[in-house]
Amino acid sequence: MTNLLETREVVKNYLKARIPLVVVRSMERNRSADILTSLAGEFRQMPFYMHTRTEGLKQLSDGLLVSEDTSLPSAIDFATNLIKRTEYVNFVFTDVEDLEDESPTSRHFAELARLAEAHAGTIVIFSEKPVWTGLGRLGMSVTLDLPDIGEMYTVISGLVDQYRGQVHIDWDADDVRTAAGILAGVTETEATNVLASLIAGGTLTRDKLPELSEYKDRIFGDLAGIERIRLVDDYPIGGLRNLRTWLSKRERLMIADYSHTRVSPPRGILLVGVPGCGKSLSAKAIASGWNLPLYRLDMAAVLGMYVGQSESRLREALQTADRVAPCVLWIDEIDKALAGGGGDGGTSRRLIGQFLFWLQESTSRVFMVATANDISSLPPELTRKGRFDEIFFVDLPDAEDRAEILRMYFSRICNVDLSDALSARLVDASASFSGAEIRAVVDEIGLSMYADDRTAVYDDDTVLRFFSNTIPFAHSNAEDLEQIRAWGRTRAVPAGADQLTESSQREPAVPSRRIVMT
Repeated sequence: MTNLLETREVVKNYLKARIPLVVVRSMERNRSADILTSLAGEFRQMPFYMHTRTEGLKQLSDGLLVSEDTSLPSAIDFATNLIKRTEYVNFVFTDVEDLEDESPTSRHFAELARLAEAHAGTIVIFSEKPVWTGLGRLGMSVTLDLPDIGEMYTVISGLVDQYRGQVHIDWDADDVRTAAGILAGVTETEATNVLASLIAGGTLTRDKLPELSEYKDRIFGDLAGIERIRLVDDYPIGGLRNLRTWLSKRERLMIADYSHTRVSPPRGILLVGVPGCGKSLSAKAIASGWNLPLYRLDMAAVLGMYVGQSESRLREALQTADRVAPCVLWIDEIDKALAGGGGDGGTSRRLIGQFLFWLQESTSRVFMVATANDISSLPPELTRKGRFDEIFFVDLPDAEDRAEILRMYFSRICNVDLSDALSARLVDASASFSGAEIRAVVDEIGLSMYADDRTAVYDDDTVLRFFSNTIPFAHSNAEDLEQIRAWGRTRAVPAGADQLTESSQREPAVPSRRIVMT
């Protein structure tokens, strides 16, 4: 990544080397223009001109307008004539269309770059996208990335200090640094707009910091492929003790400072196992417990009908995830979203390749939580060690976990505390139940209590009948359950404390051989 100072140094060297074409790739025209304006002041012996659609062509040194005609063709004609008779002249074009592919415009600029090369001139183009190869190979390019945390800190502290004394502001340096971390991934203009909106309210206190995430959500709210999930509860999880212990050690790592180390932040986890056992709920619980925003990667919105459209949308969605970091990114049922298939013209394979590249190379603080029921349909390269920090297998809750889940849901839904005797009977009655199935039964009990205008729970036998009337997934889909377990219990880390593989509980097998006795 190249920040403002690094980009300025690169462009400065290009100008000193008299590179005929310099393409500055950035979505922030103002920051790019600031670089060229400052360099124009440094290279006063060389004339600099800049063209914009609204102001036309003007000199950068004094801002004088060259012509009343603000059109691009007029600016190109002026540049052509001046370059022919003057050396070491520089022209900056800020808003040019149709440069991505071969077009009359891109060919015209290619000819202008060749003319500049013959007269030691330089043409600078601002562009959000890559330019046509035939044009780009005539010069050099540099990418100006969005402000990093250090730059964002400077922007925010400058704006905050400007209004100290005029409005009530109690942010200190740590608060500004926190705000910079939250707003990392937005443009300088967007960050300024957000801060200005808060300051306009008359106060800037520490309790305003969470509002920064809300403003950030509005900025990215309309982007296809990624959806903000609103967290309205604390999402307690029963059982899954190994997973919870593992996550508790990673929470601090998501906010650690890695600027002086080669260590990367946690990548994420893949949760596989039995449906209804807390995989999707875990994504919400992680985001809620870590006080991070939760985004869901919607693969249905990513898929497009045209060749290359799906890949482009996935790339934009993942880039958006990098921009909204730190966050938790949730892909529900990734086995359905990225399952390998041969009937889609290779789209699935290309999506998988792009997703794997992002998993491997992304250094942003995006914690991925992917869930899957049938992991056997996923390509093996997605499940190898290093793609995710860990792969956890979520099995049906054991007796201890069921007791914890039952007490939790009866307390939260029915507002009652189970007696030890009833709890023990319900643990036996809910054998082979998933956590979701236990909740569904408790929900039914709570609705019946509400309909009967009861505050006390039913008698034990009545409560037990609610459970006996439910057929769990483990009984109705026993074959599917065994297939899921066959993969997960031997190839993933158990999410529950006692979810050991069957092979680990057996005695070592004794090799045998049949001998034919004659």
